[in-house]
Amino acid sequence: MAVLGSVLIDGVPSDAADASISVFDIGFQRGYGCFEAMRVYDGHVFRLDQHLTRLEMSALKLRLPTPERTAISDWCRGLAAEAGNGVVRVFISGGIDPRRLGTDSRTVVFAESADPGPAAMQLQSRTAPWHSDGEWFELTGAKALSYGFNLAASVAAQADGFDDALLAGRDGHVLEGPTFSIGWISDGILHTPGLTLGILESITRGAVIDVAARIGMEVRQGFYYLDAVLAADEVIAMSTVREVRAVGRVDDQAFLPGRATATLQVGFTALVEEELGL
Repeated sequence: MAVLGSVLIDGVPSDAADASISVFDIGFQRGYGCFEAMRVYDGHVFRLDQHLTRLEMSALKLRLPTPERTAISDWCRGLAAEAGNGVVRVFISGGIDPRRLGTDSRTVVFAESADPGPAAMQLQSRTAPWHSDGEWFELTGAKALSYGFNLAASVAAQADGFDDALLAGRDGHVLEGPTFSIGWISDGILHTPGLTLGILESITRGAVIDVAARIGMEVRQGFYYLDAVLAADEVIAMSTVREVRAVGRVDDQAFLPGRATATLQVGFTALVEEELGL
């Protein structure tokens, strides 16, 4: 990862090497805060409004104030124009007083290069007992800073020779990856876990569902177990950084990226270009 340009802290530019916030911020101390990652193409942010809406929803669930939407939008657009291509990230910290959330909270925005990883991901299924798995609570659906458990799952999977993890809930339901959504094609139908499981409402996942509707591919969302994934014809990962990425293996089951994956990838690129006027 390489930072592209300056880092904005509450809109004030800072050199990347010098950018910092207080060590007393509960974003640092307790992982309390929220964030967004947005893909940039030719200086334009893909689905910026949707990302900012989700950011505001996350902040509301965390009871954190946010800067004016127009200000964050301007910061993102400005850094995107400078970066050209990459990822713009926005972080809103919890502030320095857990009894008064948002006290001296900081909003950090910067652009970085995008590293989508291998062309075909190798995933290890892992149980995620920390995931809500359909049980809703105060932060269900929020894109919060506390990604420690997800990162630990990724690290454990990588230690076993995989690229990343595929998370399943306590009841065995397939959920998502630590930083991506999962989908698979069986008999020409795109399947993906449903939002009622409490998974993140991924912007990219939503775009892929839009692409499927355009090309006449049926989409089914619901509760699935791992055997449904392992029996699939093709498997894909979906995220801001990875876009639509083929999955070449889940545990010991290998998959060949096929026509459906390629069609969704091409359709996603066309959708981006159309929406951004590229």
